[in-house]
Amino acid sequence: MLSPQRLTMLIFFLQPIAFGAWLPRIPEVQTALGLGPAALALALLGLPCGTLLTLPFAGPLVGRIGARAAIISGFVFYTAAVSLPALAPDPALLFVALMLAGSSISFVELGLNVQADAVEKGTGATIMTTSHGFWSVGIMVGSLLGSAMAGIDISAQWAIPLVAFLVLPIALLVANRLPVYPEPPQAPGEQRSAWALPSWALLGICFFVFGVTMTEGAMADWSAIFLRDALGAEGGLVGLGYSVFAMMVAAGRFGGDTLKRRFGAVTTARICGVLAVAGAALLYIAPNEAIALVAFAIIGVGVSVAFPLAVTGAAGIGDRAASANVAVLSFVALLGFLVGPPVIGFVAEHAGIRLGIACLLPVLLISLLLTGRLAVRNKPTHNPEAEIAGVL
Repeated sequence: MLSPQRLTMLIFFLQPIAFGAWLPRIPEVQTALGLGPAALALALLGLPCGTLLTLPFAGPLVGRIGARAAIISGFVFYTAAVSLPALAPDPALLFVALMLAGSSISFVELGLNVQADAVEKGTGATIMTTSHGFWSVGIMVGSLLGSAMAGIDISAQWAIPLVAFLVLPIALLVANRLPVYPEPPQAPGEQRSAWALPSWALLGICFFVFGVTMTEGAMADWSAIFLRDALGAEGGLVGLGYSVFAMMVAAGRFGGDTLKRRFGAVTTARICGVLAVAGAALLYIAPNEAIALVAFAIIGVGVSVAFPLAVTGAAGIGDRAASANVAVLSFVALLGFLVGPPVIGFVAEHAGIRLGIACLLPVLLISLLLTGRLAVRNKPTHNPEAEIAGVL
């Protein structure tokens, strides 16, 4: 029987497989719908829009029903929604399909992060970064499956639903076995409004992770197109850039908990931040596919630990429930996915994909400067609102 830690890591692995299978098929869908870079960028906005619209309500809901129930119910909706973009017959419906997919992804992933935090607190084990490592392996496996299916001419309309519905029963079986930890007793106190502004400590962590999520979104949406348009890659090689990126994100995350224990969160984040900036610069000047793949690998290591470190930092601030702070963090972090793809697309439309990718450099530098926010510690005062689940 798997331990709570292993069950949590396994469900993190299973969740992104179907979405990963979609990513290498984006150029195919772009060609089928006759979309230019700017039009594709607008359609891709559907994913973060769905996420951003859902997260303000997902935090309180996950706090009320619990992480396990959120994962189980969310997985069913997610399996259906993630299959829709490949079936879209026009740009407008592609936007809507991606919006539904983004909505379902945000709900499931919030449940996953709250579950990992609960397991850490319940068992005393440090698993957040490793769990995200398994998520990265999952999306890498999905992207490889998508590339392989493209290589043997299985259309995206069949490939994505097939992968999604094969994963679903396994995911439900694992999710049903996740442990449920009791909520701390509710202390008397006034519940804050769901629309109350986050603390400065939380905002610092959110802005730290913004540039990283912008980069992750750019790699997901534009890596295949960069290899095709900037370097002339063809066939299965087009999707290989994201697979390499995801593999190195996973590798960095598997070592992240060890690095954090040895050097602390801030130093670990700074080392990786420097690598992310260096990788983005190398990608901008890459003369061929081999150098570009090396750059994707360096970027992957560079961005690997930022979001897991931020989740732990936000969940541990203590001014309100972990689910509430993680929801706010996810909301702000997903703004990176909202801003990144269209910025790159519009720049690529007028100045080429290389300059579009170069837009990642300034935001990664800002994230590097903000790594110190992970060292924020709260005053040891009692706050009753921290014991009210789902309070935003």
